Amino acid sequence: MEHQLLERITINPAIFSGKPIIRDRRLAVEHVLGMLAAGDDFETLLEGYPWLEREDILACLAYGRA
Repeated sequence: MEHQLLERITINPAIFSGKPIIRDRRLAVEHVLGMLAAGDDFETLLEGYPWLEREDILACLAYGRA
C-alpha cells in the first residue's frame, strides 16, 4: 500500500529544482508536510487544493517517513 502511495510523488528536475512534488503538479511534498505540521487538517488541504486527493496527502506522509 505504501509503495502505491509513493508512486504519487514525482521528482522532475525541471519543476521546483527537482524537489519531490505531487503527481507532476506544482505542490511540493515539503509544503504539504509543513501545512500539516502547522495544524492544517486534511479537509483544509483538500478545500484549498481542489485537485488534491486524500491519497496524495497520505503519500506525502509516507514520503516523509521514508
